[in-house]
Formats: sequence, structure tokens, C-alpha cells
Amino acid sequence: MAARVMAKYLKKVVPPPSVMRRRKRIFKKPRLAKAKPSAEPKWQVVKMALLIRFEAKSGKEDELASCLRAGLTRAKQEPATASWFAIRFGPSTFAIFVTFAEEAARQAHLAGSLAAALEAKSADLLARPPMIEKGDVLAAKLADFG
Repeated sequence: MAARVMAKYLKKVVPPPSVMRRRKRIFKKPRLAKAKPSAEPKWQVVKMALLIRFEAKSGKEDELASCLRAGLTRAKQEPATASWFAIRFGPSTFAIFVTFAEEAARQAHLAGSLAAALEAKSADLLARPPMIEKGDVLAAKLADFG
């Protein structure tokens, strides 16, 4: 009987949890400062491009492919080169696709060490002179792997 009286008394004094008010917080939770995204991602400043096509001599395809692969180390030394791709389209058809932010960088690339190395080997490796096409980048999306 005493337990019933005690339970009845507690119901009057202590309201059930659904009715209880939440305590007000004296201090707010600390929030971490979020890094503000830059106004323009790096890939959006890419405005100029070069497409250089190569046709390898018969039997020199693998040698030209390895020469283009080796060109990546020289392309990495050009800070103004935004992106650089060596591409194989078929058994003897190759290309280099390069993007830049400005015309001066494109001209520097055409006069750089990679161009000189390819020009020195062109008589031995290429069936005809390379076709160099200049273009403007209309839209770009490059992943940020780093």
C-alpha cells in the first residue's frame, strides 16, 4: 500500500519525460570553420589547348609510344601547363592534347624542351610532319586527385 501512495505522490511531483522542458544551454556548441571554396576552381581557368597529331612510320609505333610516355616528365616541369595527355588512337596514330590558361604558356610549350626532343626524333619516327592544331577550351572538368 505504501508503494501505491508513493507512486501517486511522485506522479504529482515529477512530470513524465514527454512533458518535461529541456534545459537551456548556457554555451553554444563550437563550430568548425569551413574552408571557403575558391572563387574559381583551377580547371575553370583553362582557356587554350593544343592538339598535336602524329603518324608513326611502319615498325616505329612502339618507339613513338615510349617517346610520348617519356614526354610526361618534361611536361611536368612546365608549371604553366594545366593538363597534358599522350593519346593513341590506332596502331600508328598518336596525339598529344595539352591545355593552358593563357597564350604565353601555349607558346612557351611549343618552344619548350619536349617540342625540341620530338622534333629531333621526328625524321626517324614519323611518316609525315606532325599536325599542330590550336583551339579554345569551351568547357572543362578535371578531377582533383591530389
